[in-house]
Amino acid sequence: MPRPYPVRRRVVARRRTAVALIAAGSMTLTSLLVGVSSGPAFASSHREAPLISNDPAADNTDVYAFVSPDKPDTVTLIANWAPFSEPNGGPNFYPWATDAHYDINIDNNGDAKADLTYRWDFRTEDRRGNNTFLYNDGPVTSLDDPNLLFRQSYTLTLFDRPNGRTTVLVNNGRVAPSNVGPASIPNYGVLRNQAITAVPGGGQSYVGQADDPFFLDLRVFDLLYGGNLSEVGQDTVAGFNVNTIALQVPKSALTLANHPVRNPVIGVWSDTERYSITLRSPGSQNSLGAEVQVSRLGHPLVNEVVVPAGLKDRFNSLLPEQDRTIPALVNKVTHPEVPTLIQRIYGVPAPATPRNDLVEIFLTGITTKSGDQLNVDLNSQLNNADVNPAQFAPSEQLRLNTSIPPTAQPNRLGVLGGDLQGFPNGRRLADDALDISVQTLEGAAVTGLVPALARVDSVDQNDKPFGNVFPYIALPNNKAVNSPR
Repeated sequence: MPRPYPVRRRVVARRRTAVALIAAGSMTLTSLLVGVSSGPAFASSHREAPLISNDPAADNTDVYAFVSPDKPDTVTLIANWAPFSEPNGGPNFYPWATDAHYDINIDNNGDAKADLTYRWDFRTEDRRGNNTFLYNDGPVTSLDDPNLLFRQSYTLTLFDRPNGRTTVLVNNGRVAPSNVGPASIPNYGVLRNQAITAVPGGGQSYVGQADDPFFLDLRVFDLLYGGNLSEVGQDTVAGFNVNTIALQVPKSALTLANHPVRNPVIGVWSDTERYSITLRSPGSQNSLGAEVQVSRLGHPLVNEVVVPAGLKDRFNSLLPEQDRTIPALVNKVTHPEVPTLIQRIYGVPAPATPRNDLVEIFLTGITTKSGDQLNVDLNSQLNNADVNPAQFAPSEQLRLNTSIPPTAQPNRLGVLGGDLQGFPNGRRLADDALDISVQTLEGAAVTGLVPALARVDSVDQNDKPFGNVFPYIALPNNKAVNSPR
């Protein structure tokens, strides 16, 4: 039975990205520009900390939050897990962990605590037994197809903290399987549509596989794109898949006092919790004990490049309310490392520190009520009419002003490109998080775009187009990443 509210201990931290204040300045860009890598690619928050890199099923890679373009009275929240899922990764492919909680959290009053937690818990039905090693033993044309031998389902629970309520929203949601290949799954779109489940109150939930929507060139680790921006233009995560949770709900379900007009701003982050003890015996294992947060994600590219190596695992265990209590993390927002690297390699002068603009963008939300560094009210919970300023706490969250309608012609640079519906006001799938983050770290929110870094990695869009209706993400790939494309 799920706890009425997750008890997230500060114990083991394996995970991820929510970068607490760390995120602020060095956060996104850092992930890219820091030439100190620890392994294969680090996209957004893929394999960003030592412990979580060994636990891909719990590794939360990206969070997106945006007003739904085709249903502007709703908000869509998307969170991804299992980075670098190579399409040909059989025979077991990429199941959701059944001994973990997958959460999307909402803070609508600015106290850095989750007012709402949407939690997905998974179950597995494995029909293979001792008969076969195959994931499916024939073409799969529906989620009920007897050829589909490995199946998962989920329970979606809402923890409503202010009202002290726990509500099961979906009791037996169906999961779209991994995309085994064109012979096994001739039309994945059919399966995805069948996996979209109605949520009481006018919402819908999708759980399944998708093309990784993050896009960037990871050759940043070769002296920041070769030291002269000659090594750019290759989408390093093209062809890989992720496990996706997408939730669409009315704005009123997420906003303070259910009033999106008076209180339009929400803060969003996701996390993964595991049980703290795993008992292994030959051929089996059992998980028990306290629930421990092992992954956390708000803004992209925070834990990878902002958080120092010695704090990466701990950061994944932190709650947003703890962010401001870790001076070493806060310092990485006010004194980010990426601008000094860019100055050293490319000669672009680093902005003067301390970076109060980054504090506002990543820790408080953009508002004149916390100081007028950016001189505009955009996406801080302090702008909500019913928020008590005395309870407000700076923390790393992805903040969204739900009152800003969808843009007819979105700009990939979001707010920096004059499109107030884009990142860092929430995050849409097509927002160029890398370029925005680099420009932000270089002070573009104050001084305007830096021409010398106009294209950064020269990867400006995803390799596959996004959809126009929920869940918006592209269908998962079924062709090997290392094959000719």
